[in-house]
Amino acid sequence: MTAAHPDLLERTAALVAVPSESLHEQVLVDQIEAELRSYDHLVVDRVGDNVVARTQLGRPIRVVLGGHTDTVPANGNELPRIDGDVLWGLGSTDMKGGLAVMLELARRHIAPMLDVSYVFYAREEIAATESGLLELEAERPDLLTGDVAILGEPTDGAVEAGCQGVIRLAVTLIGARAHTARAWMGRNAIHRLGHLLAVLDAYEPRQPVILGCRFHEALLATHVEGGVAGNVVPDRATVTISHRFAPDRTLDEAEAHLMEVLEPLLEPGDSVVVTDRSPAAFPALDHPVVATLVRRYDLEVSAKLGWTDVARFSAWGVPAINLGPGVASLAHTAEERVERASLERTFAVLDDLLATGPSTT
Repeated sequence: MTAAHPDLLERTAALVAVPSESLHEQVLVDQIEAELRSYDHLVVDRVGDNVVARTQLGRPIRVVLGGHTDTVPANGNELPRIDGDVLWGLGSTDMKGGLAVMLELARRHIAPMLDVSYVFYAREEIAATESGLLELEAERPDLLTGDVAILGEPTDGAVEAGCQGVIRLAVTLIGARAHTARAWMGRNAIHRLGHLLAVLDAYEPRQPVILGCRFHEALLATHVEGGVAGNVVPDRATVTISHRFAPDRTLDEAEAHLMEVLEPLLEPGDSVVVTDRSPAAFPALDHPVVATLVRRYDLEVSAKLGWTDVARFSAWGVPAINLGPGVASLAHTAEERVERASLERTFAVLDDLLATGPSTT
């Protein structure tokens, strides 16, 4: 290990200064790759705009440290600004602070007690089909192997375990078109939709507790479309439904539950089209590396109610958690910022883990 103490706020500011909106990450990725290739203790591979740097020490445990390089579009906050111990700017919390921690760990740890794969991947903030992780899985799945993964999504240095899955579907209800002056001759599809919306409004979501983490499911309408003209009884109405489900259910089980709710409201001619399916991830709190992090550093633990790439790693057989600097509620806002204390708290935990390894008990 090197002796120099990093200025993580300045390191993050330098990353924020390089624009990297989704699909436009090449310049930032070039810089990350160049830095990683300057370290003789790392083996570096690049696949598209994804860079993976690995130690090859033959340690019994390999930890994957992962983070995405893209940001959402700027909102007047594209230039970094340091005010005391706070860095303001696009991507500062989501998640260039996490990238700065990863880069400093890669520089600092020449012979860590665990083998480490540093995975910098592209296009997380847009459609899942564009994901750099999926590109890596398709072309070089060996670069994603490990015993446990820690993703630097903003958690303010706490552990967010597991994540909820997501199913989105479009439900179209059919009616019969007629002139509104003779409305009794038709059947109003939008009125039918009202009954469905009432069922969703009355739905009581589960709140299962898994390994001490309380998840909170959701089932709700997110978009409604219907109507023909002001003097026409509508013969079709569509609602988009989103279901967030806890990791004690598989995708198939969650979809079956959805259909149990919807089927009493459906008639011949209606349609249900699933538009998105993303699995949940079980909390990895019982993994020795995660257990060490929580116990040794007395970290706060909570369930991840949103969806993150921990689900992808879990599906690939790599237990995963979220642990990174920054406050998630500031992500994607004009007020996005990260504090020095959050960066240093996260870095200290991971720095010590790589220096000492996990507990043996």
